[in-house]
Amino acid sequence: MGHHQHHQHQKDGENTKALRIAFWLNLSFSIIEIVGGVFTNSMAILSDAVHDLGDSITIGGALYFQKVSERRRDKHFSYGYKRFSTLSALLTFAILVISSIWIVVNSIPRLLNPQEVNSEGMLVLALIGITFNGLAVFKMQGKDSLNTRAVRLHLLEDVLGWIAVLIGGIVIYFTNLFIIDPILSLIIATYIAFNALKNIKSVSKIFLQGIPEDIDMAKVKADIKELNDVFDLHDLHSWSMDGEFNILTIHVVISEECDRARAVEIKSEVRHILSHNNIQHVTIEIETAAEKCELEDC
Repeated sequence: MGHHQHHQHQKDGENTKALRIAFWLNLSFSIIEIVGGVFTNSMAILSDAVHDLGDSITIGGALYFQKVSERRRDKHFSYGYKRFSTLSALLTFAILVISSIWIVVNSIPRLLNPQEVNSEGMLVLALIGITFNGLAVFKMQGKDSLNTRAVRLHLLEDVLGWIAVLIGGIVIYFTNLFIIDPILSLIIATYIAFNALKNIKSVSKIFLQGIPEDIDMAKVKADIKELNDVFDLHDLHSWSMDGEFNILTIHVVISEECDRARAVEIKSEVRHILSHNNIQHVTIEIETAAEKCELEDC
């Protein structure tokens, strides 16, 4: 147990270090992007700057709320503070959607009336962007926590976005087709908004206590009903605190012939089944078939 806890603390420390490095790389480059976007008069760069700034908020929020979410339960939050990290994600995705709408509104006039942009500056910033974000992605490799996987995905999207800006800058440099810039910004904004809305839907399901997507309730019911001396089950509810820590409550109806020792064994067997179905916190109530439970139809 002590070795396992030490290993887990070591992994948490590595994840936190990777997030901290990614945060400073992303924030530093976001500032460079904003200045460069104004200098080059490029909406594509400004749109990606807004995205990178949103990523910086995401990573910063992940760092801060990770510490908050590690707090144990108290008189204010009986399940602890795990959902604070989910709240941070929801707010960040909402900011990304609003930012994307702002980008679209400001890009449409340029689509109708293209303005000259500094293609050389776009190329330089694109190369810097690929370098910064590529380095951040490299630092996140091998880190398997939910936060680090999400951040790594964001940063990988940034790398792909900067590759698109690089290609656009090359096209503008050789053709002077300045309309490429607002087209790129609209594509980037649409892509960001689509992914942000998809994530908002997923996070909202957690807040609304929907059944976690990685739990097959039909399988859970079937596995428990196959146990010896289990007559039936009801009042089965499952939800997640943060997308990783899943909770389940259940009433298990057992045979009237079961003694106390067998009832304890059944509870242990049920917990074993649930632990293999990605459920970390379980509350089990044991009843006999002769009992009338007011929650039987729930």
